[in-house]
Amino acid sequence: MNRDTAEGKFDQLKGKAKQSVGEALGNQGLANSGAADQVKGAAKEAWGNAKDAVHAIADDARAHRSERVGDKAHDVRDGIVSGAQNAKNAVNAKADEIKREHAHSR
Repeated sequence: MNRDTAEGKFDQLKGKAKQSVGEALGNQGLANSGAADQVKGAAKEAWGNAKDAVHAIADDARAHRSERVGDKAHDVRDGIVSGAQNAKNAVNAKADEIKREHAHSR
């Protein structure tokens, strides 16, 4: 819960109390002010919830981007290691071939 959501909930509670007290005392101004606080609080809470939703989407996108980057980095590392292994095998095969050729000439 972010600050806007918390403030919105508080404003709504405060507004309900003001409206109830205003109605009990017959004070229309206080009752109206309480109703206005409730409306303001509801809007602020909705705004806070919307911001939380956007942050959740952004966090999820960052997490997936990190996973994709991690997967891509893994694939690159595997390619490098595989290439090094292939190069080693090719060099070893050529070295063995050369040794066999020169072993016969001794």
